[in-house]
Amino acid sequence: PRRRSRILRYCCHHKCFIFVYFLGIMLEYEKSGQLKTKSIDLLDLDPSTDVSALVEEIQKAEPLITASRSDQVKLLIQRLQNKLGQHSNHKFYLFKVIDKIATGSFDKTCKLWSVETGKCYHTFRGHTAEISEPFSFCRKVYTLIGHCAEISSALFNWDCSLILTGSMDKTCKLWDAVNGKCVATLTGHDDEILDSCFDYAGKLIATASADGTARIFSAATRNCVTKLEGHEGEISKISFNPQGNRLLTGSSDKTARIWDAQTGQCLQVLEGHMDEIFSCAFNYKGDIIITGRGEINPINSALLSNWLLEFLS
Repeated sequence: PRRRSRILRYCCHHKCFIFVYFLGIMLEYEKSGQLKTKSIDLLDLDPSTDVSALVEEIQKAEPLITASRSDQVKLLIQRLQNKLGQHSNHKFYLFKVIDKIATGSFDKTCKLWSVETGKCYHTFRGHTAEISEPFSFCRKVYTLIGHCAEISSALFNWDCSLILTGSMDKTCKLWDAVNGKCVATLTGHDDEILDSCFDYAGKLIATASADGTARIFSAATRNCVTKLEGHEGEISKISFNPQGNRLLTGSSDKTARIWDAQTGQCLQVLEGHMDEIFSCAFNYKGDIIITGRGEINPINSALLSNWLLEFLS
């Protein structure tokens, strides 16, 4: 699937965009007055790849990449290649403060960064495949083994007694955070699980899937208590409000939806984005929502929308 590639995105208006996704190129063009996209995977790109030869190969297969575009594409791929080859030997200490951020990458590493300067403090190595989400661990305690495909999300419940993982194998798993044993497998989705979360009390679990539905499970019984239906595309993000009575979903159908977490009823559809919604979240009061779509603008740095939810206050 391409929905999590690192994409080098450029369009017919001579503007370049870099978008974090799976390794690949997305072409954006206009046809019959409509904006179209086409994706080319670059999953085999590594620091030793001959970029010039790669661009020539892509040009032969894709007529949209003309000679006038080749230098631009080559430059962007070289920048991406340089990122894949970066190394760091800095020693570090990890503190629970807000001036640092951890990132997980498809280059099989996690990095610790300064929020203020953007400097990379340290690179964590050890995984043998892509990392889709980082933990704030300095030392590996144990390895969780059981999923049959890539893991799309991983997080603790509020008291750190359980770990929840979502996977492309269409399941979520609950793990004992003390011994690393799997205590439950949550099933029911017909396609890959793209996101999952606990509510703030740790009593409910929500899952979002490429099948266009979300489900709510009881953390105690591990049974599905509610199925959320209504989106017309895959759901890439799901989150509870702080009160735990509302759920927010973002979808490739260009909308976000607010749901009653008890009944599964859709309370409101948030429309206005012109592209897929990849991220969305409540603020800490639960009265404002922010949504982000699948494109990064070099001027504004991100295309985001705020929504004031008066009926939730």
